[in-house]
Amino acid sequence: MSTNNVLLPERIQKLVHALSNGVYERENTIRLCLLAALSGESVFLLGPPGIAKSYIAKRLIKAFDDSHFFEYLMTRFSTPEEVFGPLSIQELKDNGKYVRLTDGYLPTADVVFLDEIWKAGPAILNTLLTVVNERVFRNGSEVLPVPMRLLVTASNELPEPDSGLDALYDRMLVRIFVNRIQEKTNFKRLLVGDAVEPEFEMDASITIKSAEYERWQHQIDQVALTDSVFEKIYALKMLLEAEAENGGHSFPSEELYVSDRRWKKAVRLLKASAFFNGRNEVNPVDLLLLQECLWHSPESREVVNAIMRRFAQEICFNQQEALAVAAEGGEDIKDLAEEINGSLGRTMDTEVSMRKEKYFVDLSNARRYSVNMSKNLIKLVMLEANPSVSEKEKGDSRWVYVDAAEFEKKIKTAPCDVYGYVNKNENLCVLKFDVDSDRRLLIKDIANRPVPVAIAGVDDNDAEAFTQWQERNEAAIKKIDESKHLIRLARTQLNAALPHHFANSELLELLATSITDAEETLQRQTTKFEKNAFRVRMLPEYFQ
Repeated sequence: MSTNNVLLPERIQKLVHALSNGVYERENTIRLCLLAALSGESVFLLGPPGIAKSYIAKRLIKAFDDSHFFEYLMTRFSTPEEVFGPLSIQELKDNGKYVRLTDGYLPTADVVFLDEIWKAGPAILNTLLTVVNERVFRNGSEVLPVPMRLLVTASNELPEPDSGLDALYDRMLVRIFVNRIQEKTNFKRLLVGDAVEPEFEMDASITIKSAEYERWQHQIDQVALTDSVFEKIYALKMLLEAEAENGGHSFPSEELYVSDRRWKKAVRLLKASAFFNGRNEVNPVDLLLLQECLWHSPESREVVNAIMRRFAQEICFNQQEALAVAAEGGEDIKDLAEEINGSLGRTMDTEVSMRKEKYFVDLSNARRYSVNMSKNLIKLVMLEANPSVSEKEKGDSRWVYVDAAEFEKKIKTAPCDVYGYVNKNENLCVLKFDVDSDRRLLIKDIANRPVPVAIAGVDDNDAEAFTQWQERNEAAIKKIDESKHLIRLARTQLNAALPHHFANSELLELLATSITDAEETLQRQTTKFEKNAFRVRMLPEYFQ
């Protein structure tokens, strides 16, 4: 059966909305808990008492049709009988077997909530570890399947170091910090609302049936994890490990290392996210869910959150790579333009006449052109983009024609004005020429900016150099095109993942903003680039 169910995302959205109704500032927690339940994973809620942790778990049982809920507040004096069921006295008397009566206890529940989990004793926690790992309960000589779809544990503290609870804590894949209500409006609603919470009922048409839940578990495994998404996960792993190696934190660096088992379980959570969002492969947006799977303590959570923000803004959709490729292409074309200017730009010869230095250039090999009735014109090619060298010519000037004899005469005492033609415009106009301190021949544009020029027939005789310049120009253009492609692909993939029913809204907004910023940055970078690249590409034509 196909994993792409187009009706499933709408149903999940309705479930999230129904489960979150009337629960203030807990929608993200409910979404993640629902996703964990749908993929058979466990959740740990960290936060102070009295913030509706158990209420969230009770709500989630309503998502499942004909399901059973079990909750228990752990203490140091809790016994296995209170969690897994009392021993059957009759069975012990008749058959001498230790068998528990599990009906109504954890082994028969679909959704389980265990508060103050770390206060439980070893007998309870060791049995619970087996249940979480294998989804079975050993009752005497029998091995019973446990229908538990979601285990929610909660505490206002973490397990003590060297307490032997690390293995169970590691099984809590989704870890959520649940804080007190922050928004003033929501706090007021809480205070002035009904003293008794109204009975919550779920629309039966959207509740999850046992048969479809089991079918979904097989379909989740069919969701693809592409090589490109794997590379993003690996990049995130490297960021975490680099942060751990850098040290300097108030917590042990081991808290930033994630076990292989945890990565494996996290990937299945990502596949579940893709599936219940109606996709048959993991999208980079799904990776934002890893923020709640990778932290160990409140201190390491802050570091993980910072890394995830950086990941969302720079790496998730190759934004950083795209801009780096564009910057590299821009530098390539800038270096190429400088090389062309240095190679083709006309350097004037000098002679001293009457104790004054004068400029001259040999125009004997310069190609001659005719415009209107004017003959014996030479062609000077602009080597840089410009706003035009004449008020009469709008847009970029590419070349000018001037009378050879008049130019030779006037340029001797540069700066000078020479009449000529711009591009293919047949109207005469005044052109301003100059020679800089390095004796480079320049023409001034209408912004009075100096633009280096080369003379057709004199400076363009190295055909091999022109070929190499064209090849390097095309390589730079390919880099810009690649950058544009990466950003377009990012936008397409982001749009394909929206709306997303589980991702953190703050991270999602950061991600969307970063793509918009990258698009705008790339647009600014490419405006000048494209002018320079076009000029290089057209150089052979300009010199014709």
